[in-house]
Amino acid sequence: MKVTPLAISDVLLIEPEVFSDSRGFFFESFNQERFDKAVGQKLNFVQDNHSKSVKGVLRGLHYQLTPKNQGKLVRVIQGEVFDVAVDIRRSSPTFGKWVGEILTGQNKKQLYIPDGFAHGFLTLSDTAEFLYKTTDFYSPVHEQSIIWNDETIGIKWPFEEQILLSRKDMYAKSLEIAQLF
Repeated sequence: MKVTPLAISDVLLIEPEVFSDSRGFFFESFNQERFDKAVGQKLNFVQDNHSKSVKGVLRGLHYQLTPKNQGKLVRVIQGEVFDVAVDIRRSSPTFGKWVGEILTGQNKKQLYIPDGFAHGFLTLSDTAEFLYKTTDFYSPVHEQSIIWNDETIGIKWPFEEQILLSRKDMYAKSLEIAQLF
């Protein structure tokens, strides 16, 4: 497993070692011991989520407030997405900054996004199946969203035409007025 810090060093790109031959492939998608060593702390994932989206679906920018804040380990098993993490920790030198990475079923890359970050993704392929582990359970009372096109953050999405949003994401708050860490 290769682990690379992104421009915001708390967000990690994880590239598993993939063994391929004429029969197909095998890789270890998660190993608690190796993961803890890579991130430098013991984390406990308590929930796995799986979504399927069509091209143009943008989910995010989501996060949960304390005491139900969540770290996430995300990956795509089919299709392609542009995955984004936004630092929403007011005390951080990278507050309001974002990083993004293309995740696909073929490249098998994963992102570790610690708590204190808003997370979202845009589906680039006709469909995409997205899996992620969380360090705390889903809590609708603590869930928050920041609007995907917040000008203060300035995310450079691969395309902005034909964006499909949920009602919740359509009415998300700006970074300026959102409840943050």
